[in-house]
Amino acid sequence: MTVILLRHGVSTSNTAHTLAGRGSGVDLTERGAAQARAVADRLADLPVEHIAASPLLRCRRTVAPLAERLGLEPDFDDRLIEVDYGEWTGRPLHELVDEPLWKVVQRHASGAVFPGGEGLAQVQVRAVAAIREIDRALAAEKGRDVLWVACSHGDVIKSVLADALGMHLDGFQRIVVEPASVSVITYTPTLPRVLRVNDTADLSALKPPPVQADSPPAGAPVPGGEIGAADDADNGNAERTDSF
Repeated sequence: MTVILLRHGVSTSNTAHTLAGRGSGVDLTERGAAQARAVADRLADLPVEHIAASPLLRCRRTVAPLAERLGLEPDFDDRLIEVDYGEWTGRPLHELVDEPLWKVVQRHASGAVFPGGEGLAQVQVRAVAAIREIDRALAAEKGRDVLWVACSHGDVIKSVLADALGMHLDGFQRIVVEPASVSVITYTPTLPRVLRVNDTADLSALKPPPVQADSPPAGAPVPGGEIGAADDADNGNAERTDSF
C-alpha cells in the first residue's frame, strides 16, 4: 500500500507570515491555487484510488482539482487536520520567535505543548494512526496494493515521515515539507519504506530569499512546517513561505 502525502499549496497565512493553525478564513493564494492545478497534472495519470484530506479550506482547495480529474470524492478526516496551536493561532511569526516555547519546538518537539492547544506528540499519534488505519482499510477492501493520497499540513506530514523513517519526533525539524510538495511512503507487512520526501519538481526553493523584517531567522523551521521560497503570484515577489 502506497500513500502520497500532499501538503496544501501556499496559503494567505503563509504570505502574511502568521501562524494559521485551525483559524478560519485561510485560503490558497493565486500561487497556491496554481500549485493545486499543477499537482493535479502531476498525479492525474497515476492509478490513485482514494483521496483523504484535512477538512480545512486550504486542503479542500488543494485536492479539488485532482479529485475532479480522477472522479473521486475526497474523504475529509479530522485526524489529518492542522495542529491545534491554541493561543498561538493567528499570531505573527516574528512575535512567536521570542516565546520560550519556540526553542522547545525546534529542539524537543516531543515535549512541545501549545498553550490552550495540543502537543506535537499527540499530533503524531493521531496522524500516524489515521494513515495506517486508512491504509489497512483500503487493503482489506481491495485485496491488493492501492495508491492513495492524503493531503495535510506541514507538521502533520513531517510527523508521519519521522515515524516511517524510524526517527524520534525530536528530530522531525530536520525534514523539509514545502507547499504543494509530495512525499511518498509504502507500507509493507514488515516496515514502511520512504520513497520520496518534499518532491516538488521545482528547485527554486534553493535560491536565497530576500530578507524581511517580519521573517523568522533564515532557514529556521517554524511551527507547522518549513520555510521555502515560492513565487507568490499575489505580489510578484519571491516570498519565504511557512507551511501552516
